[in-house]
Amino acid sequence: MFYWFLKFLALGPLLRLIFRPWAEGTHHVPTSGPAILASNHLSYSDWLFMPLVIPRRVTFVAKAEYFETPGIKGWFQKKFFSGSGQVPIDRTSGSAAAGAISTQLRLLSEGEICGIYPEGTRSHDGRLYRGRTGVARLALEAKVPVIPVAVINTDVVAPPGKVFGKMARPGVRFGEPLDFSRYDGMADDRFILRAITDEIMYEVMRLSGQEYEDLYAQDAKKRDKDREREDEAASARAESDEIWDEIKPD
Repeated sequence: MFYWFLKFLALGPLLRLIFRPWAEGTHHVPTSGPAILASNHLSYSDWLFMPLVIPRRVTFVAKAEYFETPGIKGWFQKKFFSGSGQVPIDRTSGSAAAGAISTQLRLLSEGEICGIYPEGTRSHDGRLYRGRTGVARLALEAKVPVIPVAVINTDVVAPPGKVFGKMARPGVRFGEPLDFSRYDGMADDRFILRAITDEIMYEVMRLSGQEYEDLYAQDAKKRDKDREREDEAASARAESDEIWDEIKPD
């Protein structure tokens, strides 16, 4: 109930009024029954704008800690996250990845729509990165269609590392549902999982217009930070050499 209150009476109307989000291809989202919405991930605001433009509830999995904080703050936090379409990861499965799949399988079996970010984390530079194969395993085990989704301009509204950026109209594009029933029974084949994931990411790339890099987003972040540190060190050495050239005796 709180979810629909936020979406249609409280937070949703406010976001529509301020940001005027647009959407394309919403007819690809089924009016009933389970499906997976596989989206790119540009901003923490993605999970607000993507569900906002379709009438159905979209459920995401979130860290269990968000639902277990003690005290009044924890109570409000739990109510907000659960009310905004997020559920805690089932931690009885031994790992976060297995717990997320277990939770999403349960939701899909109940006819829900699950939102998932195959990149696993937000893009730090606007590029689209390699998808992790959990989305493929989930699609095969649940036997449900995957709808590729592209969010647009959310990284302008709320850039990585900032609460708010610039005013812009965020948009969401939904692609045609992808059917992977031809791979039934192959959920343990890592080559099949990779092929499915790459097909999904190709459709997301086509919808979003992002530049694609065949590298995991977390690895790309580490690489770029290492390069930044190397550049800073090189700049410091060059500056030190310049100072020495000026003060060294002839």
